[in-house]
Amino acid sequence: MTTFTELPISSALQKKLAAAQFINLTPIQEGAIPPALEGRDVIGTAQTGTGKTLAFLIPLIEMLNREPAHQTAALVLLPTRELAMQVHEVYERLRTKTMHKAALIIGGVSEQTQIRNLRSGAGLVIATPGRLQDLMTRKFADLQHVKILVLDEADRMLDMGFLPAIRRIIATLPQRRQTLCFSATLEQSVAGLVYDYMRDPVRVALGSVLKPAESVQLNAYEVRPGQKMDLLRQLLYAEKGQTLIFSRTKRGTERIAKELMRDGFNAAMIHGDRSQSQRNGALSGFQEGRYQVLVATDIASRGLHVDDVAHVINYDVPKMAEDFIHRVGRTGRAGFQGRASTLVAGAEVLELRQIERTLKLRIERKQIDAATEQPRRFVENTLASRTLTALPGEVFV
Repeated sequence: MTTFTELPISSALQKKLAAAQFINLTPIQEGAIPPALEGRDVIGTAQTGTGKTLAFLIPLIEMLNREPAHQTAALVLLPTRELAMQVHEVYERLRTKTMHKAALIIGGVSEQTQIRNLRSGAGLVIATPGRLQDLMTRKFADLQHVKILVLDEADRMLDMGFLPAIRRIIATLPQRRQTLCFSATLEQSVAGLVYDYMRDPVRVALGSVLKPAESVQLNAYEVRPGQKMDLLRQLLYAEKGQTLIFSRTKRGTERIAKELMRDGFNAAMIHGDRSQSQRNGALSGFQEGRYQVLVATDIASRGLHVDDVAHVINYDVPKMAEDFIHRVGRTGRAGFQGRASTLVAGAEVLELRQIERTLKLRIERKQIDAATEQPRRFVENTLASRTLTALPGEVFV
């Protein structure tokens, strides 16, 4: 089985998949969808960017299409607003006319529409755990008729401290239900969820979840402290496609984005202190190609789905090896080749070596080609605004 047309699903959903140009099954979809359609519990682990969203949405939509509900019959829990919004968008593209719209329950936006959608009996609720638990506590959400529960990015939800909220939510659900759990890793905490809440699950595990995808070229640039911004500009001017830049901190994200905007780049930023409308605008602008560069904290390392990110740049070395995997997983998706570069200065050299040891890989060290002529705008803007410290062998004219 290699294509969606071979799945035992309704003709209406087949037409929706074809219209959305979903043609070939990814390995996680091929392994997870058939048992899920049979009503089995499924635990799926795979690298980020492998198509896990459709692996749970297709069985879920097929159930809702077969058994129209006037109460909430399906619940999807996710770690971030951005990821919830993107799952909601895919669902809206695939649902048939006879199916209700999904209720999107997330923080950072007005709750009145969300409460109204819950009270109207939305068949599907797509939610982050914190906001859903809050509305449940105030008796706005009735989950007593849920037939399918999906835990997406389960390891990330637990990393973010959502375990108590998840347990409170699940405690209100019917015990007889189908549970689909998808995670980049199957750590002990996730395994505990599987043991407590799943019945004889089918395990679908593909490759090493602690390895970058083979479609991603990994590079590292070791520079002196204070040289990162100059190196970043050179990398951006050499890249024709869209670039996603990761910073460890909110303040660092602000500083990088503002400097790039002053240099004439079409750049946007996402971090936890930005309003939901600001985050939505930055993400949609990046997805639509209006922004060449998106600067983000790790809030975007899992909750961002853009198929054609050409280059991921770790401006700061991530704290953990798992964060490195998820960051670089934003490129090299959907059959495309990608590139991930890490800028390393000072003590970060040791941090990167620790990540290499943990992941059992060697990241190629590279240097900027000093002979490559930089665009005139780069030279004029930077010389006008600051005194540059040249990279080894570099001459500005």
